[in-house]
Amino acid sequence: MRAPPSKRRLPEGIQVASDTETRRTYHQQLEVLREKLLEMASVVRENIERCTRAFVGGELDVLDSIVADDSEVDAIAAEIESGVYKILATQQPMASDLRFLVSLLRIVHEVERTGDLLVNIAKAGKQIYPHEIAKSLRGTIVSMGKQAQTMFSQAIAAFEKLDVKKAAALEQMDDVIDDFLRDLLRDIVKASDEEIEVSIRVALVGRFYERIADHSVNIGERVRFMVTGEFPVDQHGADAIEESS
Repeated sequence: MRAPPSKRRLPEGIQVASDTETRRTYHQQLEVLREKLLEMASVVRENIERCTRAFVGGELDVLDSIVADDSEVDAIAAEIESGVYKILATQQPMASDLRFLVSLLRIVHEVERTGDLLVNIAKAGKQIYPHEIAKSLRGTIVSMGKQAQTMFSQAIAAFEKLDVKKAAALEQMDDVIDDFLRDLLRDIVKASDEEIEVSIRVALVGRFYERIADHSVNIGERVRFMVTGEFPVDQHGADAIEESS
């Protein structure tokens, strides 16, 4: 008769983590990823206001700093993506945790793209300098910048608080920035021959702000999926303008 297998003793000083400890570490990893996303979004949110002010005011040093900050945003995005893939490969998350991780990957993409758009705006500002932007165009750009920042802030707040109502409200807020863009284009049509080159660049900047708003709506849709498990019906094609610039 075969003797029962003897229990292997671990080398001195080595312990096996309990299920409770493993789960605690797992949830700590999820929280770290969440905090990193909020850190990344905080940089982008602040830069929307800074970029708008610097663009209309010709503040080249601030525009340069916006471009430089993008490397920090990209680095945090890469950290988050790596962390998500590691958890997916090793922890086999289920249900709400899986929705959180899948949504986080997409939200990171939306935030990163928003940062890329700010770089585009900053570069446009440097190209326009030292030419003057018409007063009416400056006013509309300032309004678009404020609306874009408001929407982005609300999208990130919806993520942080898992607030479905805040997330859903972003779709209606998007109509406001669309109206601003139409106003901007109407004013640009009236531009004189001397102003046309600057006006065309301002029109592109208006499109960049519209895309920032679209990314905010997309974040809201991902938050709704994260909370409810329902897939968003409509997806905004907010990447085309970045890829073509």
